[in-house]
Amino acid sequence: MTEKTYYTMAEVSQKAQVPEYTIRYWEQKFRLLRPLRLASGHRRYTRADIDTLLEIKDLVFIKGFSLEGARKELAAKKRQKKAVKATAVTASAKSDLLEDIRTELRRLIKEL
Repeated sequence: MTEKTYYTMAEVSQKAQVPEYTIRYWEQKFRLLRPLRLASGHRRYTRADIDTLLEIKDLVFIKGFSLEGARKELAAKKRQKKAVKATAVTASAKSDLLEDIRTELRRLIKEL
């Protein structure tokens, strides 16, 4: 059986074991938690939304962060992920550039 793409508020509340009103409150406090809104106003959560919600729950309830502290921690993690991704792309581009230079130098040496 394949996993669903979108989940209702009740399903997310049950999975995270957090009351629905807490999830709605956290949506106001955390920019990273933005579910899809239907025309009727109902929320639909993705797996990424659920993962973010579980991370918030862990920071607040288990690790004892304040909501502001949890928000800053999540923002720092997001910035770190972007930096790692950019570094990986840069390293890959540098590697390709060096390989092109090597190839060109070998070609020039053969011509001489």
